[in-house]
Amino acid sequence: MKITFKPLTQKTWDDFETLFGERGACGGCWCMWPRLSRKDFEKKKGAGNKRAMKILVKKKEQIGLIGYVGKEPAAWCAFAPREKYIRMEKSKVLARIDNEPVWSIPCFFVSKNFRRQGLSTEILKGVVDYCKKRKVKILEGYPTVPYTEKMPDAFAWRGIPSAFIKAGFVEAARRSNPRPIMRYYL
Repeated sequence: MKITFKPLTQKTWDDFETLFGERGACGGCWCMWPRLSRKDFEKKKGAGNKRAMKILVKKKEQIGLIGYVGKEPAAWCAFAPREKYIRMEKSKVLARIDNEPVWSIPCFFVSKNFRRQGLSTEILKGVVDYCKKRKVKILEGYPTVPYTEKMPDAFAWRGIPSAFIKAGFVEAARRSNPRPIMRYYL
């Protein structure tokens, strides 16, 4: 399966909407969960989060990549400088390992038609290539260790460690058994 990548911009916004569907991927998230406090996220859930994401796109902020199979938007991976993600900055489990500048990968979304086909690994490789061109030094992800052999898709939004390992990431820290911090040194 050949996959190509494009950053989320005003030009690719319609593809992002198509991929996320009416509900905004997981229950109105629109990939705003890591960027907002719990209170703000709940207040904006759904249409408010969609508007907030669209504002970031209009400001030309780095948000993430859309993966395409042919011309069909099939996968999403969010990434940006860690300080853009309020939730991670306040997390004890995902607290900074050191003072190095890091770009974080907080979440994925893969279209139902393309799940369990290795797209998470492929889009991670696309993120690595994209970040190399922008001279990012460290990429960091926060996958969830599957608690069962067939973990429900809804719980895999942070990715799983095996996808990160296949893309060349290494475990850098683990403060909680199911939540390693994985790094790629570019």
